Amino acid sequence: MHTQDVDEELVAAATEVARTRCRGDNHTMAAAARTTDGRIVTGVNAYHFTGGPCAELVVVGAAAAQGAHDLETIVAVGDRDRGVVPPCGRCRQVLLDYFPALKVIVATPAGLRALPVTGLLPHTYVWADHQLVTPSQSEPMPPG
Repeated sequence: MHTQDVDEELVAAATEVARTRCRGDNHTMAAAARTTDGRIVTGVNAYHFTGGPCAELVVVGAAAAQGAHDLETIVAVGDRDRGVVPPCGRCRQVLLDYFPALKVIVATPAGLRALPVTGLLPHTYVWADHQLVTPSQSEPMPPG
């Protein structure tokens, strides 16, 4: 059940990667993102007990490696026909910090929707807003 505001081509790309590239327990999720220049970048998670990266974070890195530093929309799809899966808390925070205007496709009772990443974190913590800046610096210093 899809809706008008959803990038169907993006969902299809992530679904195809989940179906054809996710095998076994190491790669169980696929993600696809549309760059602001219209390209689609895909990736899969790298599960590891030490906390390997989620598919969304792999896509962020793959997009940067391809010269795409601004993403418009992202979606994650589970293998074995699990469909669209919302990003975990860590991914929500990273996506918000990297791309505050990003839309994230999620499943809702009314079908798929493209929501602003800020809507997934209603009481957001924006990392850049909480960094120390001294008068001699133009860039924030990490706390600590």
